[in-house]
Amino acid sequence: MLAMALIASGCASDPNGVETAEAPGRPTARAVILSESSVLSERLDAFEDLRAEFAARNPGYGLAWNPKLELDSADEATRVHFVQGGACAATVTSTEERSSDLRVGDIVVLRAGESLRCDAPIASLRFEIPTPPPDAVPTFVRPDFDPLITDKPGGCAEEEDAYRRILLTWQGKVGPYLYHAINAHRVRILDSFTHYHPAEGGFDEFYLVQEAPEGAELIVSEHLDAIQGIAAVTRDDIPELLRRIPLSAGDLVYLPRTVVHRGLGGAVVQVITVPGFIPGAEIGVDAELARLNQRLGLVAPEALPVHGTPAAPR
Repeated sequence: MLAMALIASGCASDPNGVETAEAPGRPTARAVILSESSVLSERLDAFEDLRAEFAARNPGYGLAWNPKLELDSADEATRVHFVQGGACAATVTSTEERSSDLRVGDIVVLRAGESLRCDAPIASLRFEIPTPPPDAVPTFVRPDFDPLITDKPGGCAEEEDAYRRILLTWQGKVGPYLYHAINAHRVRILDSFTHYHPAEGGFDEFYLVQEAPEGAELIVSEHLDAIQGIAAVTRDDIPELLRRIPLSAGDLVYLPRTVVHRGLGGAVVQVITVPGFIPGAEIGVDAELARLNQRLGLVAPEALPVHGTPAAPR
């Protein structure tokens, strides 16, 4: 059998609904419920495990969660806030003041020496970044209100009418605000292809779920070696090769480099990458999954799910 490192969505379920994982040697997908639907102590413990693994894998970066942010005082670090709940009128202060309304889906880029004040509490996922942003990156990035940010189908949302808006990008042809230390795009994921980001020249990825209909999910695997045929796979291994993480608004899923993943079901997700979304570092594995099905004679409902083929009844 494959040596598995499973979180709650794939094996045991925590009674408070918090998905956790043991800290494995290999990169492992971690999911945390940030909303108040779970017990606070359990939620904070799970987030701390996720934060510690992310920081260990990405020196110089930090991560913090504040469910009721009203003030982020001036600091020497660059900070990027992702608004996950609530709404406010915000003011950023340094040598001058800049103001904007904020709501879910917006981000705030704070440079060294700048502070953020909100007139009402908001929920914020905050990244500390080791590299300051270029001058052209604005303080407030609002994907639904900025005329420079328009839908760009592609990647995990290739439909012609896809909602996919790129807030911070690696390359100017897809968005106006270039920042290589962190990228973000807000997207509705109906059915992405199955892929991973390589250990060398790739990036870690977060799915910050902001809307999710019933049935939205991620399919993930930490067993890239098995999928690519480097490790032998038998029929007995198939039930453990992929696992499903149900998605709800308020979830945060961490996908380190080499973790295979595929999104389905229509969740609206803030996809955050560290460092940026490097061109050529999104590698598909659906062909490998199809070959495994063929080699082992797997048919629905036992067959591995492959993008572009009809889904088996569940």
